[in-house]
Amino acid sequence: MLETKIENKEGILVIAPIGRLDGLTSKDFLEATENEITNEANKVILNLENLDYISSEGLRSVLTTAKKTKAFDGQLVISGPRDGVKEVLDISGFGQMLGVFATEEEALKSF
Repeated sequence: MLETKIENKEGILVIAPIGRLDGLTSKDFLEATENEITNEANKVILNLENLDYISSEGLRSVLTTAKKTKAFDGQLVISGPRDGVKEVLDISGFGQMLGVFATEEEALKSF
């Protein structure tokens, strides 16, 4: 099960998936976010503090979202991943590729 909360904070889009991001929920995540990222909303924080689990399919959906922000000359960064999710991000190289911040506040200041 996955819930995706989306909020605009000071012109920066904060996307917060809650639950599990895997083969069963990746499509829902992409559908929830696909119309949110635009030329006007191209700076994105993926807040993972409430994400319990991410699979390889979940990583693909994060990559798809990051590519979409780049297509609009924007950037996606990650904030607050729990230990298990952070480990998957580090092993996959996503942490180095996208940038990971301990808190959403730190991620907001990075833009």
